[in-house]
Amino acid sequence: MSEMTDFDKALASLEGINLARVAGRLTRVTGILLECVGCRLAIGQRCQVEQADGEMIDAQVVGFDREITFLMPFKHPDGLIAGARVFPSEKESEPPVGDAWLGRVVNGLGEPIDGKGRLGGDTPLPLQLPQINPLTRKPVHEPLDVGVRAINGLLTIGKGQRVGLMAGSGVGKSVLLGMITRYTQADVVVVGLIGERGREVKEFIDNALKSAGMAKSVVVAAPADESPLMRIKATEICHSIATYFRDQGKDVLLLVDSLTRYAMAQREIALSLGEPPATKGYPPSAFAVIPKLVESAGNSESNGSMTAIYTVLAEGDDQQDPIVDCARAVLDGHIVLSRHLAEAGHYPAIDIGQSISRCMSQVTEKSHQQAARIFKQMYADYQAIKPLIPLGGYVAGADAQADRAVRLSPAVTQYLSQDVEHCAEIPQCITELEALSRA
Repeated sequence: MSEMTDFDKALASLEGINLARVAGRLTRVTGILLECVGCRLAIGQRCQVEQADGEMIDAQVVGFDREITFLMPFKHPDGLIAGARVFPSEKESEPPVGDAWLGRVVNGLGEPIDGKGRLGGDTPLPLQLPQINPLTRKPVHEPLDVGVRAINGLLTIGKGQRVGLMAGSGVGKSVLLGMITRYTQADVVVVGLIGERGREVKEFIDNALKSAGMAKSVVVAAPADESPLMRIKATEICHSIATYFRDQGKDVLLLVDSLTRYAMAQREIALSLGEPPATKGYPPSAFAVIPKLVESAGNSESNGSMTAIYTVLAEGDDQQDPIVDCARAVLDGHIVLSRHLAEAGHYPAIDIGQSISRCMSQVTEKSHQQAARIFKQMYADYQAIKPLIPLGGYVAGADAQADRAVRLSPAVTQYLSQDVEHCAEIPQCITELEALSRA
């Protein structure tokens, strides 16, 4: 048989061309929810919706009701008209990730927003949350130095641990995250700024991260004016980026600010779909997504590690807030920031009495643990006695343990305080803590 001519090849290639493109129709827009009919779309599938000027906006399928499919746009749905065409996407494009992402700022779709050009990479970045077999997780057995004395000494974090940073508004969460980012011994830091004020993105990069921290960081930003779907995608892509670097054998620190905004974004989507509110206005799905997100972080069978710190906004400084309570139950520890300490000028405003690291016993020596217990006992004793001192209710010599707590209270306060520009490494923190416990 003779070889195919160029004409035969051209004819054969026409067989693979779709002569018709399936499209649905936009029938209704209600707030952030779009309704479409006329084509089959699967939950989670991407699609493009035509605007009045012919441009396309990206959306994702979030639900359906009989023949009606519900879509959620990634950006604000301006310029849409009734009957606009909806084209399903065959396959999601996964942005390539690599070391070139370090020092860059991206949005929830992995697109650069820092004006520094395209992102390079050689590995497709999964846009779905990574799943880890619990039997293949490496145990947490090595401490991670975060450069903050109160955490290193009393609430030691291990490589692979997931920790919550619980606080009300305006008590120093962002400043503390900036300190951790700059001073940590992790190889790579992934920062997710989710649902916060837009001006804080630039300020966090310039003032908190600075050039030293930014050089080893990837920042994912989805400010409060972004759509709830974009905020959710930004939170999830943070975990995918951190997973990539962890699987490269690096020690990764993931910082998400904040987990509450992620739950709020899920609440917006669920309520728009008609899901009933359950607790404090949150529907059940808002609590279901938090464990799924948290479990995608942590160690795997790879040689690297992935430590995660999530800030959780305690509305009205209520530590029984439903999102705070849900996060506390699924995380490996929590660090509580106190408004009372912040108002007194004590920074970082960490309340060690309400905070705990569930992995500290796995990553520290017995002598360190003993010194930390003695320190916390002295701190608790002084807090109990402190209100009585101005009233004359405390008499020196009646209780040796109380006398020691009062005598060492200035040293205890000094140990817990730290200047923003000062880095406290773990060996130094342990030495000072053990000396204080023997005083």
